[in-house]
Amino acid sequence: MRKLMLFAGALLLSVWAFAQNPEDLDRDRSKYATYSFSKDDKYKVETPYETVHVKQPKGKKVKNVIFMIGDGTGLSQWSVGWVANGGALNIDQMPVVGYSRTYATDKLITDSCAGGTALANGKKTKYGYIGLGPNDEKVESNLQWAKRVKGMKTGVTVTCRINDATPADFCVYGPSRKDEEGLAAQYIDANVDFISGGGTHFWNQRSDGRNLIEEMKAKGYTYVDKLEDIAGAEGDKFLGLYDEYDLKPSLDRGPILMESTMKAIQMLDNKKGFFLMVEGSQIDDWAHKNKVGYMCEELFDFDKVIGAVLEWAEKDGHTLVVVTADHNTGGLTLLKGSIEDREVKVHFSTKGHDGIIVPVFAYGPGAENFAGMFENEEIGQIVRKLMQ
Repeated sequence: MRKLMLFAGALLLSVWAFAQNPEDLDRDRSKYATYSFSKDDKYKVETPYETVHVKQPKGKKVKNVIFMIGDGTGLSQWSVGWVANGGALNIDQMPVVGYSRTYATDKLITDSCAGGTALANGKKTKYGYIGLGPNDEKVESNLQWAKRVKGMKTGVTVTCRINDATPADFCVYGPSRKDEEGLAAQYIDANVDFISGGGTHFWNQRSDGRNLIEEMKAKGYTYVDKLEDIAGAEGDKFLGLYDEYDLKPSLDRGPILMESTMKAIQMLDNKKGFFLMVEGSQIDDWAHKNKVGYMCEELFDFDKVIGAVLEWAEKDGHTLVVVTADHNTGGLTLLKGSIEDREVKVHFSTKGHDGIIVPVFAYGPGAENFAGMFENEEIGQIVRKLMQ
């Protein structure tokens, strides 16, 4: 009897201790078994992923553009990821590298609104502005221009809310990212063929009572809200929203960015070409939080998609792939590590953005135009010129 009471007491104590750590309740430990997230400034990768090998295509004409943004991803993030994956990344396969200055017209240290807008439409603007020039004028993005002038199909796929700054920069307009319901509502008439990300709260739990998902379905969009349903979706227009706000961290959400990007290419590919914007949104989020392990996993998720895109572009021969960032985040410094052991020790000097230049990588026809030092607006201008 005494043994039974001791056992019951121990069981109750263990349950109580588990309840004091709610993090244990909502983590699938199996997904993190080979990763250490216990130290925010240290990270070790047990099993690196294989990278692709591609050759620069011989074609000179740009038919498609895949514009990829690693939010907040500068030279330091790529350097840390390269070491942690054992000295290999898919980004290494891009033959042309340039650099972009990211400042806004009214602030040295930009945000995703102004930084993304300059990349999207080729015009620097004020801090916080989405799709607007510095004088409050609407400026047509390359995605919008591709649709209106060239008749190209268009798409955006991200891991944040679809009405967040960067995707909004390419698709809608506004003086503030805080008007999240207003930005989401603009997608109804934006005529973007493929839309994938998060943010259902701003689509069907709105203060005005509208259900934007049903409105999009009425316009002919196939709606998907689960990873496993992306590949089998049919139709000419696609809306995928997988979470109430931003998507879950990389190891929890699964390969949503990969699946949605390759589905977008499949659905958008046509004789007139397409413009697709792909964002690794949460590299920035975890750099803000100064957590190098989560940041690396987001970067790896993005880099794996880059690899798949490059393999497709190599076969296509007429697709320009550009990878860059809207700004740098975290003041990240690589202090120690080992390529052989795939481990890093870093230091973050800030939880905000910084003003360090960011890299621009290019592959495919016209890639040579991105070598050199640029203002961020020039990146958007070069893309527009190559599509003409």
